[in-house]
Amino acid sequence: MTTLNVLPILERRRIQAEVVKPIYEALKAESGEETAKRVIGAAIIAAAIEEGQEFARKHGENGGIEGFLSFQHLWDADGALETEVIKESGNEYIYKVTRCRYAEMYKEMGVGEIGFQLSCNRDGTFVEGYDPRIRFRRTQTIMQGASHCDFHYSMTGDD
Repeated sequence: MTTLNVLPILERRRIQAEVVKPIYEALKAESGEETAKRVIGAAIIAAAIEEGQEFARKHGENGGIEGFLSFQHLWDADGALETEVIKESGNEYIYKVTRCRYAEMYKEMGVGEIGFQLSCNRDGTFVEGYDPRIRFRRTQTIMQGASHCDFHYSMTGDD
């Protein structure tokens, strides 16, 4: 059983941020903010791809957009995200996040400057691991100061 099934993802991200925060601060002091963000970001991306692959092995028998949507509720659990679905089909899923408790939590924890690396980086790379046929596009995030996040998942060739 993966930890995705044990703890709400918002809680997982809080615990991870508590662990990463002193590592990030040490990296930043040693190598500068840009390098620290790049290193943390690269590590999180690799972990998200691996997590997507593990999730596909254990739970993703359907794959594609429909398979992905079957567990989307895990990210929204406990009111972590307030969303507005724009389009949902077997080949495409477009929605907006209008409230992100992940961003709020990171700011409260004092790690808002790396919130994008800790969470937003995962959005496209998790699905890369889960089903490489899924493409991801986003132009803005609440984490980076926008009014909302715009998510667009589509199957290869269906952009």
